[in-house]
Amino acid sequence: MSTDAAAGPRVCSVARTLEVVGEKWALLAVREVFLGNARFDGIVARTGAPRDTLTNRLRTLVAEGVLERRRYSERPPRDEYVLTAAGRDLYPVVLALLQWGDTHRAGPEGPPVVLEHGCGEVLHTATVCSACGKVVRTEEVSRARSADHQPTEAGQGTSRSAR
Repeated sequence: MSTDAAAGPRVCSVARTLEVVGEKWALLAVREVFLGNARFDGIVARTGAPRDTLTNRLRTLVAEGVLERRRYSERPPRDEYVLTAAGRDLYPVVLALLQWGDTHRAGPEGPPVVLEHGCGEVLHTATVCSACGKVVRTEEVSRARSADHQPTEAGQGTSRSAR
């Protein structure tokens, strides 16, 4: 038996993130707020989520600091959902999922939504290294040598103990 298998589940930020946004309706709700549908009824209509399920997902997203509720009507009391800084940080994730779906899951009619960048061109995203600007390729990425590895402002890796 390998020591990796005996060590138990890997602790990682992906697993921790999926605890918050890893359920279909949660991420679709975030997508809708990005697209400007910030009110509950609009989110229900555009996602197809059951109302009670969406209520629970939105409650979790608010509790976890991804969205916040803002009152837009006092009579009757109505709130809309606004992305927090943490929620806006999910935009590259939503774009990556959109692009993956366009590539691997679009039907014969093609992608249902095409985004255009401010430059006027169709948006195609890529993950790039903040230090060198090169597109990140799986075979060029490895784990940092220690768990306390921290990037510096210039993007060069250093450990806390080296500071």
